[in-house]
Parts: sequence; structure tokens; C-alpha cells
Amino acid sequence: MATVPRFTERSTAPDGDDVHPVDRLLPPGKLIAGGFQHVAASYAGVVAPPLVLGAYIGLSPLEITFLVGAALFTAGIATLLQTIGFWKVGARLPFVNGVSFAGVAPMLAVADAQPHKRDALPVIYGAVIVAGVLGFVLAPYFCKLIRFFPPVVSGTVITLIGITLLPVAFGWIQDGHPERPASLTDLGLAGATLAVVLGLRRLLKGFLQQIAILLGLVVGTLIAIPVGAVDFSPAEHARLVGFPGPFHFGAPHFAVSAIVSMCVLMLVCMTESTADMLALGEVVGREADEKVIARGLRADTLGTAVSPLFNGFANSAFAQNIGLVAITRVRSRFVVATCGLMFVLLGLSPVFASLIAVVPRPVLGGAGIVLFGSVAASGVNVLLKAGLDRGDNLLVAATSLGVGLIPVVSRTFYDNTAIPSTLKIILDSGVSAGCVTAVALNLLFGGAGEKNPPDTPAVSHPLAPPSEQNR
Repeated sequence: MATVPRFTERSTAPDGDDVHPVDRLLPPGKLIAGGFQHVAASYAGVVAPPLVLGAYIGLSPLEITFLVGAALFTAGIATLLQTIGFWKVGARLPFVNGVSFAGVAPMLAVADAQPHKRDALPVIYGAVIVAGVLGFVLAPYFCKLIRFFPPVVSGTVITLIGITLLPVAFGWIQDGHPERPASLTDLGLAGATLAVVLGLRRLLKGFLQQIAILLGLVVGTLIAIPVGAVDFSPAEHARLVGFPGPFHFGAPHFAVSAIVSMCVLMLVCMTESTADMLALGEVVGREADEKVIARGLRADTLGTAVSPLFNGFANSAFAQNIGLVAITRVRSRFVVATCGLMFVLLGLSPVFASLIAVVPRPVLGGAGIVLFGSVAASGVNVLLKAGLDRGDNLLVAATSLGVGLIPVVSRTFYDNTAIPSTLKIILDSGVSAGCVTAVALNLLFGGAGEKNPPDTPAVSHPLAPPSEQNR
């Protein structure tokens, strides 16, 4: 096997002791460049839910802009809780936390239940607060489910995370209009960005190779300017400074039906975050054990409970950034903490936030193919180490992948009024549906509690340096 060159990171240890790459502090220039790269990769995911909800309930463009700023601000707080943390809060892994898109459907349902849709936000915020508090209380118990995630289960779930994210990249290539075919311009921009990213990864070395995704987005945007695919209008009327004042849309209301819906969503988000932490643990070479997962879930749920104070929504881990960590091999959590700080600043300055929005979606889509595909490849690597030829592992993986792909292939598959709305929230999430199936089948076939099959080495990410394999 060819040796993968190691990147240079400065240790935080004053005595010069060896420090795990996750805990190493990079120089300021690398922190800023790496943090901005994570912002670029996750920006669209953070702003999409408030854009959809704001338009659905009839908010004005100025109010929607405010809602987007609040989402960025609260995503920054949640990311800092996850990467830096305090007490028993925060996984201390390079995790980006942001608004969960899984919450869009139940939030729209809450809006439909109100006499006036514009009155939905206080009800949504009240439900999110209760769900966040419930999740925080359940975190130390929920993390014990880790014993039901042996490699055959975790590998299946990690693969599903990558596969379910790929349609997001395809939607970006279609410029956010999946109902129509991608134009030649869209395909050209996505293909050019993908080619630039791959070329830079192949030709560059050291730090420049690590920020190939960021450089690819810049080059792709520059290519898009002459063809008229860059929209600068978001920056024209944006304010320089804007603080998301507490309870801008009114004090929270607590409606039982909305609370039940959001609590179910919280459990789904906790399941997905657990799977994401397992995936990231494989990528960075630090096992996500019960304690790590408990701290990570506390960060997720505390961030969720606090977000409505600043007009934000439920937060969860962003799987797309796992792909970025895998591609760049920059595992420092302080890089992602810098991303969180940038989100906070973007939330406080709408004009700077709008500058990120000028990156054309097809350009993001081209880079997304690499990012999300790498997550799926990581899951396949875990499955291979799990031993698909052993026992019923192949049957567990195959069935779970099939169930998890149903909502990916057909978004209307479960649009049946006979299916309870709470169950539909789980079924509509490919990761949650596949995860539940994998855990259930593994238990059914007698695989409970088996962390690593006999004679199977500890799993490491295929891009990890040889010296850290099986760490």
C-alpha cells in the first residue's frame, strides 16, 4: 500500500507530548482557511430549512433574511458546543452542527394546524424547547444503544449516510429544481468544479491539497460569472449588522400535538447523530464510545433547546462535513470550531452571510459528489472489515440498505394517510429507517453486543496514515 503523506499540525501540548490529530491546534491561517471550507460545505444545509419554512408561512423577504441569520447564529453556537464543549457536553470531535432538515416536514405540519400560518413560529419554538430538554435528559441513556452498533450495523448506517446525501448534491446540480432536468450550464459548472477538485487533490501537496474543496468552489464560481450563473442580488440589500434578538416572533407557545411531533423528531435526530459520530470516529481514528456519544448528544440537544431563544430550530450533526474531513484528512476539531465561530459572525452580519450565498448551487453540487461519495465509501470499508461472508452479515446489510434507500429513490413512497405521522417521520429518513432495520435484524440473527467479529481488526478509515491504522 502506498504511504499517505501526513499533514503537519501544531500540538497543543506545552511539553511536546504527542497529541491526537483531533486535539491539535493549527496555525491561524490554516484554521481560517479550513473553517471557511467547512462553512462553504454546510452553508446551504443550514439556510435551507428557514428558507423553506419562511416562504411557506408567508414571511416577508426581510423576515426570511432574519430567520436565515438566526439559523446561522444558532448553528455556530451548537457547533462550538460540539467541538469545544464544557463539562459533559460536546463530543470534542470535528463536527458541524446545524438546522436539521428532517424537522422541515413536522414544522410545516404544525403550520398547517394553525388558524394563521404566520402564527406557527411561537408554537414551533415551544415544541423545540421541550424536545431539546427531553433529549438532553435522555442522552446518558440513549448512548448505551452503542452496543447494538457492531461493524455490520455501523458500516451499513455510514454507507446510508453517504448515499442519502448524494441526492442533495444532484439537487444542487439542478440548481435547486429537482423536478426539471439539469441544463447544460448546470452540468458544465458541476463537471468543471468536480474536475478542478480532483485535479487539485492530485497535483497539489500539503496545505493547498487540504483546501482543494475550497479552491474548487472559488474556481467554479469564477467560471460561473461569465455565463451569468452567479446571482449577486442577495448581497445588494443585506444589512451590515443584525442581531437575532430573543423571541423576535413572540414568546413560545406549548401545544401538545406539536410537542409530541418534535419529540419524535428529536429521537430521530439523536439516532442519526449517533450514526454520524460513529462515522466520524472511524474517519478521524478516535473511537466514538458511550461517553463520547453521550457528550455529543448533550451538545445536540442543548443546542436545540437554546436555539429557539434566538429564533433558531432543532440542530443535529451535519454528515456532509464528515466527507470533507475524510477528503482533506484535517482532523483538528479546532478547524470546525473556527467554522462555528464564522457561523456566529455570519449570523450577526447578513451582508457577509450573503456573500457565501453567491456560490452557484451547481458548483456546490460538483464538490458535493466527492464529499458525500467519500462518506459512502467509508461505510463500505467498514462493512468489508466487518466480514460480509461471516454469518448473516450480508443479509443484515443488504436488507437494511434496501429499506434505507426507499425514501431516497421515491420521496412519495410513504405518502399514505393510513401511516401515522410519527412513524412517517422515521420512515421518511433513509438513515433512521435503515438504522432501525439493521439493529433489529442484527438482534434477530444473534449479533447483539458484538463489537468486532472474531479475528477482525479494529476498523480504520482508508485515508488514514498507515501509522494510525487500527489505532
